[in-house]
Amino acid sequence: MENQNSVNITQLVNQHTDELFSWASYKVSDTELAKDLVQDTFLAAAEKIDSFKGDSSHKTWLFSILKYKIIDHYRAKVKRPYSYDNQSFSSFFTEDGEWRADKKPGNWDIDDGHLLDNIDFNKILKECIDALPETWSMSVKLKYLMSKKGEEICQELGITPTNFWQIMHRAKLQLRECIENNWFQDN
Repeated sequence: MENQNSVNITQLVNQHTDELFSWASYKVSDTELAKDLVQDTFLAAAEKIDSFKGDSSHKTWLFSILKYKIIDHYRAKVKRPYSYDNQSFSSFFTEDGEWRADKKPGNWDIDDGHLLDNIDFNKILKECIDALPETWSMSVKLKYLMSKKGEEICQELGITPTNFWQIMHRAKLQLRECIENNWFQDN
């Protein structure tokens, strides 16, 4: 019986690794992390192969396991403490809540109009998103890249709606500054 399960796991690995890795890479934007998550998926599947009922295809079952591995990864990262430097946030605004002259949003009215079609811009955008604190980065990715609703994101990351909207506001400020400094000033 154990031999049969080993063969099944081996077959599953051979058949589904590429698709699982591709999907995990898209979800976490980190090749090494995606590899680890896929490996964890197969380890969990190997442990539970005897309880697989066949209500779905093996592929669906594996993707379901991977989905929860990704969610668990993000939840664990959110639980890690992050101390926010109020100095960097206050550097955008005066004490009266007005934009500082050197931090006012620039004019992004560009001729080509389709920045998201530009490979170089997407590289800068990804670097800027990845430079955000982990919870902020995950919130932005879940909302704008995976089109999840705020309440879903709050549930997945274990944060309150107020905290989520504060994170999004601060993340947008940081992203705007990063993009202006790394894209618009260089181009």
